[in-house]
Amino acid sequence: MSRQILPVADTAQVRAYARRLTLKYPGELTVALGLHGLAAVAGLAVPWLLGGLVQGVQDGTGIDVTTVSLAIGGFLVAQAVLVRFAVYASARLGEKVLAELREEFVGRVLGLPLSVVERAGSGDLISRTSRDVDSLSRTVRHAVPETLIALVTCLITVGALVLVGPLLALPSLLAVPILWISTRWYLNRAREGYLRESAAYADMTDGLAETVGGARAVEALGLQERRHRRTDTDIARSWAAERYTLGLRTVWFPSVELGYVIPIVATLVIGGLFHFQGWVSVAQVTAATLYVQQLIDPLDRLLMWIDELQVGGASMARLLGVAEVPDDREATSAAPEGSELAADDVRYAYREGHDVLHGIDLLVKPGERLAMVGPSGAGKSTLGRLLAGIHGPRTGSVTVGGVPLVELPLNDLRGQVALVTQEHHVFRGTVRDNVLIARPDADDARVREVLEAVDAWDWVEALPDGLDTAVGSGGEHVPPAQAQQLALARLVLADPHTLVLDEATSLIDPRAARRLERSLAAVLEGRTVIAIAHRLYTAHDADRVAVVEDGRIGELGSHEELVAAGGSYAALWRSWHGTSG
Repeated sequence: MSRQILPVADTAQVRAYARRLTLKYPGELTVALGLHGLAAVAGLAVPWLLGGLVQGVQDGTGIDVTTVSLAIGGFLVAQAVLVRFAVYASARLGEKVLAELREEFVGRVLGLPLSVVERAGSGDLISRTSRDVDSLSRTVRHAVPETLIALVTCLITVGALVLVGPLLALPSLLAVPILWISTRWYLNRAREGYLRESAAYADMTDGLAETVGGARAVEALGLQERRHRRTDTDIARSWAAERYTLGLRTVWFPSVELGYVIPIVATLVIGGLFHFQGWVSVAQVTAATLYVQQLIDPLDRLLMWIDELQVGGASMARLLGVAEVPDDREATSAAPEGSELAADDVRYAYREGHDVLHGIDLLVKPGERLAMVGPSGAGKSTLGRLLAGIHGPRTGSVTVGGVPLVELPLNDLRGQVALVTQEHHVFRGTVRDNVLIARPDADDARVREVLEAVDAWDWVEALPDGLDTAVGSGGEHVPPAQAQQLALARLVLADPHTLVLDEATSLIDPRAARRLERSLAAVLEGRTVIAIAHRLYTAHDADRVAVVEDGRIGELGSHEELVAAGGSYAALWRSWHGTSG
């Protein structure tokens, strides 16, 4: 299957979304900006008072140093108090914005077409839901508030500098070309650099996840060296991407630092010349120099956080890009008439021009138990996903009650057909929570009933808190076989009329799996069950067996009929069971 990276939003979309999300809370934003403004104003009083003190010393006039000192202390205390409440207001606004963004992202991810998720692979989605969310959290919590603070402080300080003496504001302009050119140079390259960095990290995550998930296959097929090369290549690509962004910073940061020194020196030198000409006073030169010095801190924070904003912007672009994934189906108002499942001349390809299913015709009657067997790579799982409506066929159709599965709304589809694979997940929460995902309104009696149906009640009851035992990340460990039973319990609770089981008991001990499948058969009596299996006793118990070979159904009939026919199924049965019947 060819891997397709999920889309990435463009700059205009990111800016529009950030603007909409920020302006959604005008009251909180106004309070935060107002408090930061007041804090900046309080901080401007100190240079003005010190300038007056220096002027008084030069003129030899009487100065009440105690009063000036108390005034300076009072303004500093006021500034500290205002900064405290300003930061608190900014943090509250940031957390509110972040919470909404996370909820929207989770909604987008859960709404992704499953076919798209499978093609994208786990690495890209994992890196977006972990690394990108973490980067964006850091940006919203710290970069955005700090940037707002720096902007407000810079504007007010520049205003104060102009008020002290317009002529003394001119020397500070010498730094503008350096800061402007270097920052523009950096910003023109940073976004793409950070996007490449995130994409490289996603590739590395995907490769490691594949290697760990398929460790047994890697070992059995002797693929260790190939996986090592893949990992080394991914790490080298990630290193090169991070080296590029680091290179940008090593050029930009020194340029910015140079832009900080020039205004202070220029204000002192040029201000001194202006004083000798009688254009400005010593108090003005002192206050202006202190304001320029004071301007460095917010300007430095502003420019430094711009780097973090580039990281956060790249992460937001990747998160918003999830919403750009087109739907893989168009729901209609058509309602199925009955529960008959039919595949008509179905062909499917993961890559264009490379079909893996070739003209499959299959009719599954309501209540029938159909087993699909065949060699690995024959197309069984792909056909199972088409029968469950995960994928739409390239040509032909898969219908339930006469309605194509891809025309059913997802909620309706899952009420008709459900798929359980050998891949499973235990969600963080209680055992009860994990089962109730399928039907949140079910009571404990029903939960116990479905757990008993999948032979899981005994071990659940033995847990420290029974159904209330916390499992998943940070909770009680649930072995793979028991996690598979929880997945089956969800399926029983969901109660669709057709079930597709793709090696759904593969992780369970063969004898226990045999007992479990018999228990399931009793519970699912009257429902259509399509079981993809390597253990041929599943086929022995089925009403019919479909033998899938090279993307085609080579044989179709009951176990007895196929054994009697002496074809490929009979050969499989003899090699697996050691008998001829």
